[in-house]
Amino acid sequence: MTSPPNTPPSTLRGQLLLPGGELRPGTLSFGTLIEGVTPDTAPEQAGGMHLILPGFIDTHVHGGGGGDTMDGPGGIRTLARLHARHGTTTLLPTTITHPWERVLAALRGVREVMDDGGVEGGADIVGAHLEGPFISPQRLGAQPPNTVLPTPDLVAEVLETGVVRAVTLAPELPGATEAGLAFARAGVRVGVGHTRADAETVTAFLNALCAAGARTCATHLYNAMGGIEGRAPGPPGALLADSQAFVEVILDTIHVHPTGFLLARAAAPGRVLLITDAMRAAGLGDGESELGGQPVTVRAGKATLADGTLAGSVLTLDAALRNAVRAGVPLPEAAAMLSAVPAASLGLSDRGRLEPGLRADLTVLAPDLNVVQVYVAGRPILENTHD
Repeated sequence: MTSPPNTPPSTLRGQLLLPGGELRPGTLSFGTLIEGVTPDTAPEQAGGMHLILPGFIDTHVHGGGGGDTMDGPGGIRTLARLHARHGTTTLLPTTITHPWERVLAALRGVREVMDDGGVEGGADIVGAHLEGPFISPQRLGAQPPNTVLPTPDLVAEVLETGVVRAVTLAPELPGATEAGLAFARAGVRVGVGHTRADAETVTAFLNALCAAGARTCATHLYNAMGGIEGRAPGPPGALLADSQAFVEVILDTIHVHPTGFLLARAAAPGRVLLITDAMRAAGLGDGESELGGQPVTVRAGKATLADGTLAGSVLTLDAALRNAVRAGVPLPEAAAMLSAVPAASLGLSDRGRLEPGLRADLTVLAPDLNVVQVYVAGRPILENTHD
């Protein structure tokens, strides 16, 4: 809905990221929706102006601020507020491979938060990412060992919650292709991840889904799926070679080397989306935490299990944006990896760009790319700012 008739729209001046990828000084007016995007006809010097970007969209986030998706509604609200303070205006609370009833309970928790009107002061929740339990027991990463096969009954059970927006599957599992097609028919983005499949198996899986019109994705490219070799390209090679698959990247410089990120950008132009894969310790600094009941230690921003396995991240999307720019990606392209590209990967046509009629989900940055203000459907998130 738009602003009430007697309420004038809010306005912001700064460098606007236009849908064509150009940054230009101008004015943006908005209520709940964007009402006007007006670039200056005679642009002034842009130095020192705030940057006005489409709000960030995180398709893969487990927790933050001490909360976790598996905690239920309270944890989901906590993580949505933490990530909103770092520029994220839309997110998918993401599950972990727990016993089946706990996975269902987490999905119902997401449903409860959505049915209650979302999170006051937090990012908009448009569904859940079901990461596990339909993954390889030999490629758990930091996930607990509670994997199950994607049988038709279990797939139907999670779809009945009405909340799954993205799913991760290991394509080598019995029934994975049939499960992927069932998810695709329900409008769910189907990700390949936590897998030991070879390139041929991944390619066949992607081809079957593409033929059915599915949206496909790499779940945290490179991580929990092996690497790329000339004679054994593995899942990363198959996913990057596919012309339709989107690819998630955790750009904290810990999970993925900057050169690996630039390889993905070169191989999949317009299809790379940055995610956090954040755990509950995000935003809390170094110390002790947990993931799926497993003790986690965070040191110098790196979260690990006792055996040294990476345990998700403590990344926020504003930091991911800065890392992308530091790696040499122009700001408009890097910003699209946090907005327009993830929106397209989920089929969200109402956000992700600064265009009249779309949601007024906005992230305002200082010239040093630190967050100044965040708007979710036109409502400011941060207090005591000077924008």
